[in-house]
Amino acid sequence: MKVTALEEHFVTAEVLGAWHSQDNRWQDLAMVPSGERAQRLLEVGPGRLAAMDEAGIDISVLSLTTPGVQSLDPEIAVNLARLANDRLAASVRKYPDRLQGFAALPTPNAKAAARELERAMRQLGLNGAIVFGRTRDRNFDLPEFWPIFEAAAALKAPLYLHPQSPQQGVLDAYYSGLGGEVAALFGRPGIGWHYEAGIQILRLILAGVFDRFPDLKIITGHWGEVVLFYLDRIDLLTGAAKLPLKVSEYFRQHISVTPSGVFSRRYLRWAMEVIGSGNILFSTDYPFGAATPGSARHFLESAELSEADRLKIASGNWDSLCAEIRR
Repeated sequence: MKVTALEEHFVTAEVLGAWHSQDNRWQDLAMVPSGERAQRLLEVGPGRLAAMDEAGIDISVLSLTTPGVQSLDPEIAVNLARLANDRLAASVRKYPDRLQGFAALPTPNAKAAARELERAMRQLGLNGAIVFGRTRDRNFDLPEFWPIFEAAAALKAPLYLHPQSPQQGVLDAYYSGLGGEVAALFGRPGIGWHYEAGIQILRLILAGVFDRFPDLKIITGHWGEVVLFYLDRIDLLTGAAKLPLKVSEYFRQHISVTPSGVFSRRYLRWAMEVIGSGNILFSTDYPFGAATPGSARHFLESAELSEADRLKIASGNWDSLCAEIRR
């Protein structure tokens, strides 16, 4: 069984420096790694391959970690995205049997981001892109970002929509006042990140993005970023949004999910029931996930799945998405 993990992160020293030096309004220092975690993100070589071997992963699809370049000034974002993608492509060329990559996109300049996606796919050989639901305080469904969706749909390039911290006003209103450590976890990895990402996915559906770009494919982590567990109720929005399909139908047609290292058999059963094995892929969220030696492969091997479904989730569904890419 080949195991391919999709939400596996890296960072460049230049991006780390840019995060620290940007305007305080757009800094998300909770997301800036340090110490051993930073070293793991910076290292894309023997140490990374050893960690993959330990977890039981054959192929990692690497992506620039949160918050990427989406909070940087446009010119800086364009330059650092290109640099990160060039570095990633070089690593993939060095370890072609073990590494693949999602491109970083400079969404502060949407037209440049669309061009960079095309370059990354056609010249660098990357397999889609990592995106986040907001560029500073602007939601991803706004028409200014639609050139990115147009390019992704034309290329059939999957976009992995990753969580990011909610805006400061949301953190203050909903997650503060419970003590520093509790508030930090509550507003971010505890639940805040996942509501944020789920809302951004729903905004894409409600804004008609998938009606305009029917070939667009989105992948998201953490078993659907909360949305998957409330789809029946969310369908109430269908009529008000004047959508031709139910919200849940858009989700099943356009959205795939991964576990992001949340190795829950209960969540797997729920995902199988709601969207089926064809829309489930695999990820460990390296180096943020709580993987232990062999845990990634063990989760798949021990799951109550048919052998056909096990192989689809482990790598088959991802291979099928890649086979559809138009280069």
